[in-house]
Amino acid sequence: MPFLSLVSMASQGLTYDGCNFFRQRLVLSTLSGKRVKIRNIRSKDDNPGLRDFEASFIRLLDKVTNGTRIEINQTGTVLFYQPGLLYGGVVEHECNTQRSVGYYLEALLMLAPFMKNPLKAVLKGVTNDPTDPSVDQLKYTSIPVMKKFGIDGEGLELKVVKRGMAPGGGGEVLFTCPVRKTLRPVQLSEPGKIKRIRGIAYSVRVSPQMANRIVDSARSILNKFIPDIYIYTDHMKGDKSGKSPGFGLTLVAETLNGTFLSAEQVSTPQGQGDPVLPEDLGRNCAKLLLEEIYRGGCIDSANQSLALVYMTLGQQDVSKALLGHLSPYTIEFLRHTRDFFQMMFKIETQKPSEDERKGGDKVLMTCVGAGYTNISKSIK
Repeated sequence: MPFLSLVSMASQGLTYDGCNFFRQRLVLSTLSGKRVKIRNIRSKDDNPGLRDFEASFIRLLDKVTNGTRIEINQTGTVLFYQPGLLYGGVVEHECNTQRSVGYYLEALLMLAPFMKNPLKAVLKGVTNDPTDPSVDQLKYTSIPVMKKFGIDGEGLELKVVKRGMAPGGGGEVLFTCPVRKTLRPVQLSEPGKIKRIRGIAYSVRVSPQMANRIVDSARSILNKFIPDIYIYTDHMKGDKSGKSPGFGLTLVAETLNGTFLSAEQVSTPQGQGDPVLPEDLGRNCAKLLLEEIYRGGCIDSANQSLALVYMTLGQQDVSKALLGHLSPYTIEFLRHTRDFFQMMFKIETQKPSEDERKGGDKVLMTCVGAGYTNISKSIK
């Protein structure tokens, strides 16, 4: 019976309530071609309806697709979205400064390989803020995940042209991605041991010394574990430094098997709470990285849903990935994948034995790809 109801839902589209997991629903709708209706978007709120950053996200989807139909009621509490074809090409988008560019980029990473033309997107706005994954984190962790699925070559690039801290923004990011006919299945079950830690400490519109102070405090913790640590300092000046002052640190641990685990911390945006010392920020970020390593797995927690969407859309072959603790966002993503693609994952928990120092409980995710193929004619 549940399967029959899902099939009937597919013919008439899917309906959801509330503003949660807004991006997931629209991205999966675009990939599956199923229309979606979202009701009661903050209907009980003092300020009901879609927020500016969500409207900006819808505009971005409209730019990268062709023939998408979007209807929003007057109060903004109901959205009807009928996806068009993923077109790609050259796109420039002014992202809303309430959320960082990472909010928009995460969706583009999922959609980019399935476009008709290779995507070249220039996104402007806030590159680093405390809520969303920063562009640096996506560059160091998401790009390697994409390469594992066969999305690689010279066309794949993510570059910070200008940095823009919250709340003012003023940053600019260039993302280019080639298109692929199919994605290859993966077998990621052995993360391997950590071999080195890399990072980038950035500062804009503050003293360049801030970045050095962050590096010293982060090293004071990480040096106890591994000697091969190099943290770059990046101090952008002039028009490349955006409109607001700030600093932050992104750390990435690389394993022998090519797994990248990351953590990051950003200073409190100007005028939004207690200022943070660079020493505390460096130490906290190092501890967050150790926590991420403890969680472990072959995909870090920021990219779980990206890897799962690629596994879902892969060739009709078995894909396996060992993940750390599933985040609530990922769990909801699995539910949505079931709604849009009727795709169920086999989930096995793996508890490390007492004598093995392998960190926390792991989850082995297995699925058979949906055999999703990019039907565009332009792919050679």
